[in-house]
Amino acid sequence: MQRIREGIHIRAMKAKRKVEEISKEDVQAFLKKNAFVLFTVAAVVLGVILGFSLRPYKMSYREVKYFSFPGEVLMRMLQMLVLPLLVSSLITGMAALDSKASGKMGMRAVIYYMTTTIIAVFIGILIVLIIHPGKGSKAEFGKQQTIEQISPADAFLDLIRNMFPPNLVQACTQQFKTKYGKRTVHLTVTINDTFFNSTNNTQEVMEITREEMIPIPGQVNGLNALGLVVFSMCFGLIIGNMKEQGQLLREFFDGLNEAIMQLVAIIMWYAPIGILFLIAGKIVEMDDLTQMGGQLGMYTITVIIGLTIHAVLILPMLYFVITRQNPFVFIAGLLQALVTALGTSSR
Repeated sequence: MQRIREGIHIRAMKAKRKVEEISKEDVQAFLKKNAFVLFTVAAVVLGVILGFSLRPYKMSYREVKYFSFPGEVLMRMLQMLVLPLLVSSLITGMAALDSKASGKMGMRAVIYYMTTTIIAVFIGILIVLIIHPGKGSKAEFGKQQTIEQISPADAFLDLIRNMFPPNLVQACTQQFKTKYGKRTVHLTVTINDTFFNSTNNTQEVMEITREEMIPIPGQVNGLNALGLVVFSMCFGLIIGNMKEQGQLLREFFDGLNEAIMQLVAIIMWYAPIGILFLIAGKIVEMDDLTQMGGQLGMYTITVIIGLTIHAVLILPMLYFVITRQNPFVFIAGLLQALVTALGTSSR
């Protein structure tokens, strides 16, 4: 205990000295370096305050849409850059790797995602069994929602189909999804009456009509990111193995990736304004916060607890086990992206 106290005292003294050594230039440098993060956090807080302040005015649907228009513009700009950023960054990254390194990296990525997914599923099931978020609200949700029938086999096959889109242009706007339709089937059944009448051996033919659900190929609107990722990774690997013949293509995608990243950097400075109006507009748009809170309160608590356990305990622990480094230093480097994701996830 004495060593622990001495260690705590030494660290406290070091922290005090560091605080005393902080100058005005250090504060200005910190604010300049983290200006985007501070603006984004302030936008989230101001958006919540502004949204609740405007709720008593009972704005019409058209007024709410006009009010949240800056947020809609932000989402459109981000969605506009998803496709070129995804393709150019993957092709550039895979082209810079050799086949052996990319193979090892891919295998490790698959193992990592499988491990984290299994852990997340286990945590989710455990928390749901403890909290019971749907208890008492089944009747209310049952009246408002219909559950779409989906076969697990068809869902898995759709995943494989989307990995290999037949048309890359179509993959930019649509993805494959199995739909279901009813088909009438006519069956002829022969019934033997010998069991009921031992003297007469008669047969009766009956025609039975029934309906069955059959899978129908369909398309849904949305970016087929999985297919584009598979194509971009394979294309990047091929370019990387082409040596001099693929040099022009590598330079082209390197320049494209750099240009897209500069566009993203410019748009990100508009993000705090868009986030502010996006959050405020969503709060104003809600009809009844009390009813919604009563219906979704336990679901929200369950999700927050699950995400907190997974993000604060599981992922940092995995990072420490694999790298033997402080995970929170790595997370601090991602603070800007995390805050941006927090602000834009309300859409």
